[in-house]
Amino acid sequence: MRLFRSSEIIGIAADTLDFALEASEETHPNEYMGLLRGESARKLGLDRKGTVITDVLIIPGTRSNPVSATVQTSMIPNDRNAVGSVHSHPNGVLRPSDADLATFGNGDAHIIIGHPYGREDWRAFDREGQPRDLPVLDVELPDAESFFDFTQEDIDAELGESATDTGRDPDFWEDR
Repeated sequence: MRLFRSSEIIGIAADTLDFALEASEETHPNEYMGLLRGESARKLGLDRKGTVITDVLIIPGTRSNPVSATVQTSMIPNDRNAVGSVHSHPNGVLRPSDADLATFGNGDAHIIIGHPYGREDWRAFDREGQPRDLPVLDVELPDAESFFDFTQEDIDAELGESATDTGRDPDFWEDR
């Protein structure tokens, strides 16, 4: 089973890029690192197929210093919306190092952000480390708090089943 989405990545949400730039600046002089998630362009109101990068996941236990950032791989969630990675280069170099290339295997978009962390101080690369086009898209992202607003029916729909399909009594917890 492939954990990374195969749909074409058509861009990154402006708010997501701004978050990554700010996080990189706040982490300076150490490297910053996170994983990228995406959503369907159609879910974001765009009239085209593809995936838009919408989130940066911060992995617990990530360690960083001025020349590297290391993620504990055991802490990386199995996320079907994962699309790549983002990390900073405090020295401002916007090219992947050999160590970077070794981490680019999963996902189709990898972003390097360089000092001084302005809107033009980043580049995107594919899994082979070749530069790739990644337009910044002005899309409205879902409210972050809505992530926590779900019901059992939402969970069942996400899993592709209903409570009755699994033999669970959907009203069981209503009485508790």
